[in-house]
Amino acid sequence: MLYLILISLTDDVSALNVFRYLTTRTGGAVLTALFFIFVFGPRIIALLKVKQGRGQPIRSDGPQRHILEKQGTPTMGGLMILSGVFVATFLWADLSNLYVWAVLFVTLGFGAIGFYDDFLKVTRSTTKGFSGKARLVAEFVIAGIAVACFMWIGEKPLSSSLAVPFFKDVLIPFGSLFIIVGVLVIVSAGNAVNITDGLDGLAIVPVMIAAASFGLIVYLVGNAVFSEYLQLHFVKGSGELAVICGALVGAGLGFLWFNAPPAMIFMGDTGSLALGGALGAIAVAVKHELVLGIIGGLFVLETVSVIVQVVSFKMTGKRVFAMAPLHHHFEQKGWKEPTIVIRFWIIAFVLAIIGLSTLKLR
Repeated sequence: MLYLILISLTDDVSALNVFRYLTTRTGGAVLTALFFIFVFGPRIIALLKVKQGRGQPIRSDGPQRHILEKQGTPTMGGLMILSGVFVATFLWADLSNLYVWAVLFVTLGFGAIGFYDDFLKVTRSTTKGFSGKARLVAEFVIAGIAVACFMWIGEKPLSSSLAVPFFKDVLIPFGSLFIIVGVLVIVSAGNAVNITDGLDGLAIVPVMIAAASFGLIVYLVGNAVFSEYLQLHFVKGSGELAVICGALVGAGLGFLWFNAPPAMIFMGDTGSLALGGALGAIAVAVKHELVLGIIGGLFVLETVSVIVQVVSFKMTGKRVFAMAPLHHHFEQKGWKEPTIVIRFWIIAFVLAIIGLSTLKLR
C-alpha cells in the first residue's frame, strides 16, 4: 500500500525512486514489523493475560519443571507475530503480486487453524485441541489452494516440477501430481515448526534464520540476471517474497524480545503453524523445496525424533529417547534450557549455511 503510494509520487519527487528497490522495501519491512511489535507487544500480552487467566495449559507428561516454571504464561503470541508480518507486508510489498497473496493466504489460514486449537486448549484448560484429523484436512485444503495458485502463476514445466539442489538442470517432473508434493512440503513445514516450539526462544530464532536465508534465495531466484549467473531456476515475480521474509525476520526479532527466557508469552500453535506454513509456501513458490529441508534441518530433526520415538515404542515397547521431541530428551538428560536453546540455534545457523551453499555448488 505504502509502496504503491510512494511509487506514484516518483515523478514529482525523484528521491522516492529508492523505494522501487526490493532491498529498500525489505529493510523497511524488517523495521516496520519490529517497531510494530515493540509498540503493541506489551498491550497484546496484557490483553491475553486478562483473557486467558491461567495461560497455556502445560503437558502433565512433559518435563516436570515446566509445570512449576511456565504455568500461567499466556499463549497465542502468534497473533503478535502475524500482526507485525501483515502490517509490514501490506505497507511495503507490491500487492499486485500473486505470489505475495498466495503466501499470505497460507500464513493466515494456518494461523487461523492454530488459533482455534489454542483457543480450545485455553478455554477447556487442556493440552488437547480439536481433532488432529480435522486439523490436517484443513491444512491440506489451504496448502492445496496455494500450490495450485503457484502452479498457475509459474511457467511450465518448472512450476510443476521438483528442483534438485546441487544440480543446475535436474528437474523431476510431476505434472498435475506436483500439487501433492507441494502440499506435503507446506503441511510438513508447518507441523515441524509446531513440534519444535517447546522451549523459550527455541523455535523463533531458527524461523528467523530460515526466513533470512530464503529472503536471499527469493531475491536471487526472482532476478533474471542473478539467477542466470548462479545457474538457478528463474521464477518471475517471486522476488517480491523477500518483503515477506523481511517481515518474518522483523516480527521474529520483536517477538523474541518478549519470548526470551523466562518467556512473557508463548507463540502457541497460532504462531508456529503459521510461520512454518509461510516458510513452506515460500520454498514451494521459488522451487527450493528440498533446500528447505536443509535450511530447516533443525525442524526436520525434531520431527524425526517424534516419529522414531512413536514407531520404536509401538514396535518394540522401548523408547529411543528419554522424551520426544529431541529438545525434551536433552532436558531429561540434565541440560539447562538456555544451553539447549542456544546450541539448537547454532545447529540451525550451520544448516542454513549448508543450505545456502547449494546456490553456488552446482
